[in-house]
Amino acid sequence: MNPKNGGPCQGIRNSISFIKNLGVESEVVCLDNQNIEYNTNDDFVIHKIGRGKSSYQYQPLLLKWLKENLKNYEFVIVHGLWQYHNIAVYNAIKSLKKQSIKVPKVMIMPHGMLDPYFQKAPERKWKALRNEIIWRYIEKKCINNADALFFTCEEEMRLAATTFKEYHPKKTINIGYGIQNPPTSSIELKQAFEQKCPAIQGKKYWLFLSRIHEKKGVDLLIQVYNKLVEDISSLPDLVIAGPTDSDYAQELIVMAAPNSKIHFPGMLQGEQKWGAFYGCEVYLLPSHQENFGIAVAEAMACYKPVLITNKVNIYREIEGGGGGIISEDTLAGTIENLKKWINLSKEAQEKMGQNAFLVYQKHFNVKNATNRLLDAIKQ
Repeated sequence: MNPKNGGPCQGIRNSISFIKNLGVESEVVCLDNQNIEYNTNDDFVIHKIGRGKSSYQYQPLLLKWLKENLKNYEFVIVHGLWQYHNIAVYNAIKSLKKQSIKVPKVMIMPHGMLDPYFQKAPERKWKALRNEIIWRYIEKKCINNADALFFTCEEEMRLAATTFKEYHPKKTINIGYGIQNPPTSSIELKQAFEQKCPAIQGKKYWLFLSRIHEKKGVDLLIQVYNKLVEDISSLPDLVIAGPTDSDYAQELIVMAAPNSKIHFPGMLQGEQKWGAFYGCEVYLLPSHQENFGIAVAEAMACYKPVLITNKVNIYREIEGGGGGIISEDTLAGTIENLKKWINLSKEAQEKMGQNAFLVYQKHFNVKNATNRLLDAIKQ
């Protein structure tokens, strides 16, 4: 549940806060150490079991906790695949059934982890082989025995069925995904962001805000931006916001260093984040794989057009509503995407921002998504 881990934990926070107003009590079990501080205002119980061993996150205390506590719940939603928590829930349910103890219904949300990208990307050859083995002996039975699989969008649900053999879930439901309404734009939000990124004060800028990871296409963005600046010196600055403590992020900082118009303010939270969204001209995410893209929805909620690839699974909804520009996740596609934006009139850019907000309201508002979640649970 550490915010540094990206989208799913934020999605969980969004839905729990809203679902509580509908009379549903939720608790979260996670593999964080008990002494970790999130610096978030969580108004629900989080059980921190402790970090597991290896990237698989094997943690025997989790199975013990589940066997002792699952009977207290009506429903369990398992978020994500390929780690120990999934088989732990499967084994705990199996153990309780043998004892004739009533068990909760189990739903699994893959969060894009059944996307064929992860099995086909050249740099993931060994991880793909590991996933094949884990699928055969673990994940396949977890998924096929769950009461339902929940997906965040139609594209994710469609792609999931194409990746592995013997994929036979009992039920698949697109419940959607949503974010809470952002705070109203204010001078305080603007100042919070500018304090974090003082070099941007008084300047126009484009914004990338996400984890700085290989699959996000940040290297493409830097290359394309550098090319464009050579021809258009008046181009807005580029802000690349996200945790910078990884080796990959440090490589990109070195790569971007010759260009003083590119800024790395680090991870933005709270007022800093919303100030960055409201102040930017456009939001950019040239990702090679994105299950949903919470930051994409957050940008649209702030009336910002989004320039994304067709590997961001919500691109169909955005394209259909005219809320952004879609490209291939290649160097040529990214160049084409940004040039299309530059060549739009000011009126057309503003219209796209209005459309982006309407797409957010229709598809990605947490109220609508949470109602779909409850309807799915009732089914």
